[in-house]
Parts: sequence; C-alpha cells; structure tokens
Amino acid sequence: MADFDKILDLDGLGQADLVKKGEVQPIELVDAAIDRIERLNPHLNAVVTPMFDLAREAAQSPELPDGSFKGVPFLMKDLGAAFAGVRQTSGSVFLKEHVSPIDSDLTVRQKQAGLITLGKTNTPEFGILPTTEPKLFGATRNPWNLEVTPGGSSGGSAAAVASGMVALAHGNDGGGSIRIPASCCGLFGLKPTRARNSWGPVLGDVMGGLPVEHAITRSVRDSAALLDATAGPTPGDPYWAPPLARPLLEEVGADPGKLRIAVFAPPYHQEVHEDCIAALRDAAALCESLGHLVEEKAPALDPEQTRKAFMVIWTAGTAWSIFGNAQAEGREPSEDQFEPLTWALAEQGRKFSAAEYLLSVTALQMAAREFGRFMTEFDVVLSPTLGGPPPPLGWFDSTAENPMAGMERAHAFVPFTPWFNVTGQPAMSVPLHWNGQGLPIGVQFAGRFGDEATLIRLAAQLEATRPWAHRRPGLPA
Repeated sequence: MADFDKILDLDGLGQADLVKKGEVQPIELVDAAIDRIERLNPHLNAVVTPMFDLAREAAQSPELPDGSFKGVPFLMKDLGAAFAGVRQTSGSVFLKEHVSPIDSDLTVRQKQAGLITLGKTNTPEFGILPTTEPKLFGATRNPWNLEVTPGGSSGGSAAAVASGMVALAHGNDGGGSIRIPASCCGLFGLKPTRARNSWGPVLGDVMGGLPVEHAITRSVRDSAALLDATAGPTPGDPYWAPPLARPLLEEVGADPGKLRIAVFAPPYHQEVHEDCIAALRDAAALCESLGHLVEEKAPALDPEQTRKAFMVIWTAGTAWSIFGNAQAEGREPSEDQFEPLTWALAEQGRKFSAAEYLLSVTALQMAAREFGRFMTEFDVVLSPTLGGPPPPLGWFDSTAENPMAGMERAHAFVPFTPWFNVTGQPAMSVPLHWNGQGLPIGVQFAGRFGDEATLIRLAAQLEATRPWAHRRPGLPA
C-alpha cells in the first residue's frame, strides 16, 4: 500500500512520475492532499475556498490532460488568474460573492499541464500588503511559527506549500508577492520576466507591467517545468517576453558557468536587519565557493524618486481594482466595504492626473534603463529578499485614524523586491538561510531581462549544493 505521507512530500514532478508509472492514481493523490488540507488548514487558514468536489471529478475524468504534472494536486491564489464557476474574492469583502465566469488563459494552461486544483488560497485585499491578513477571511499563519506572517500577497499559497498541503501553488507578484512569502516560508519563488505568462483573455497590461503570474514551489525543477507549461503569449497580448532558447527544465542541472554576480551591499539606502545581512553574506560566500565572481556594486539609482513613482502606479492600480470591479459588478463602492488602507490608497490614486501617471511611468522606465545598463557588466544581482525576518501577525495593521500605517511598514519590509517589478527582470528568492529563531530568511537573485535560464541554472546549483527540501516546519498533528 502506497505511503501517501511520503508521496505528498515529493515535489510535483516526483508525484507526476508515480502517476505516469501507474504506481498511484490521480484520485488517490487528490484524496490524500484533501485529507492533509483538512488536517492542517484549521491551524494555518491557507485555503479559503475549497474545490474538493471539482478536484475529485477532474482526477477521475478520462480526459485529464497528459501534461507534465498529470494528476498533481494544486492550489490557486484567490487573486489574479480566474477559474470558471468558482468564487474569486481578491481578499475583499466587496467581492465575497463574485464567481468567475471564465478561465484565465493561465488557468487553461495549468489544466493542460495536468494539474488538479483543490481550492483557492488566502490573499490580502487586492494583494496590497506583504502579509496575508484580510478582513474577509482573517490571517494566514506561517507554518514555521504560527504567530508570524507567512508574507504576502501570495501568503496562503506559500503556507500551503511549506506545510505540505501541495507541492506547488499559484502566485503572482506586483512588488514581491511571490518572493516575499517564499522567503518567509522557506520556499523557492521565481518572478518571471514581464509578460512571460499572459494575463489574457481579459487583461493585457496590468498597472504598467508591474505584476506577473507564476507560482511558489518546493523545488527549482517544479518552477521551471510549470513555467515551460504556461509561458507564451495569447492572441491580443500587448507585448510578450523574449522567447527562451530551450525549455527551462533543461536548464536544471546545466552548468551555469562562471557568473559575474553584483551584490547590493546593505544598507542600500535602507536599514536592513542583521539576519538578512547574514543571509546575504552567506549566499555571497557560497557563490564564491562555487567559482562565481562576486563584487559589491549597485546601479546609480534614485530610490526616493522611484518609490514615489511606484506609489503613483500602485495607488492608481488600487483605484482601478475597486472601481473596475464595481463597474463589472454593476455596484457602487463605498468606504465601509473596504479596509482602511485600501480605500485610502484608492482615494490617493484618484487624485493623480493623467500627466502625473505618465510621468511616473517615465520615471520607472528610466530606472529600468539604468538597471539595463548595469546588467551589461553582470549576469546576476544578489540582494536580501526582505529588510527583516517575518514580523508578528498584526504588524502591518492600519486603522481608520492612520490608514497608511501598514504601507509605511511595508516600505521598510520590502526595499529590494519592487525594483525588479519596475525593470521587468526575472528574480527569485532562494531559501538558503534560517535565523536563530528557526525562521527562513531568503536571498534574492535577479537576472537580465528575458534570462530566466541563468537563474534556473544557478538556483539548481545552489539547491544541489545546499538542499532545503528536507527542512520542514513542525506543525500540530
């Protein structure tokens, strides 16, 4: 009899291989994952919309696609890509009854890969904060310490993967929302190049190209194989990423060569916690030991100008989220239907003129140009993922009296990840370090625009040199 506790601890491709060999059936995997979700979710609050009946139906269907992840249990973030016929709230009370009418193109490709979606995971309202504590569903807890944040905005997905509910889960990233929870939960989180995955069929460019779609995974090869399955434009896309030379899965285990790695030496216009500095120094030393050339250097950027421009886009995006959804729902939004920070950001976003918006786009493009020139000297940039270890739940709370309090703390917590949303470059958080309190501390590597291949080769080398998959949080039975 198969040991499904051990099977669920495999990565997604490992589970798919057992299905391919006929050693397990998709319905057995799905039932085992559902059992684990039902056992762990009361402690973590990671899954907010179960889809168990749909999952069992898909697992037993003779039409289950024979893709690279055939039969593998999966979870989708309750924000971004839509699943037809299933509730999608975006973490907002305003949308608590909203049901998606169609599949997103990304969802179609996830299904074609053979993934079986078991439910939707928790997210902060409209993905605004780097924690996962929406008023609608309450806080998701970090499996490594139930009193601290799992990060955000893909915190529900990260908590689910870190706890072993599934081997991989959907996420998206507009300012670090894949990499932040990957760091907080000890996982691998790749933000692909801008437009590597399509936002179709409804959306094209989202918030000036800041957000991207992908996943949080336990293994590097799962991330590579999933991006192979989902990447590429769909009809009507306004732009798309440069084609990859070969499948990313073929980069896993390939020699990365002798890479030129630039290290953002903290503090880079930002106070950084000693745990994150220790993780950075350790990663730099590890890269040097693997034969890479490591140099402390940073591009000539203006963080304050870029932050101001980013916030114009971010606040305008929040207003777009509220009033776009209200228009689609045929309803009039009001302040009492949203969290204080969300409404304050939207109100701020509505005050900016079209000219101010376009000037902000120009400022971000100038930062991208500077980074592009910098990357002619280096293959990879290394920095901390975050400004500190995962803080306690409630750290980012705002009130009606001070609605921007959470955003100010967010700026201090995520000084490094937004740069690569601005530039569109691929970037990844790699779990190479744990602090003295047993909390994961990720480090961030970014590559040239369109060059996920170098990052995957490097990540696989780091994973082989210092494996992390065996490190698991201790959770209540």
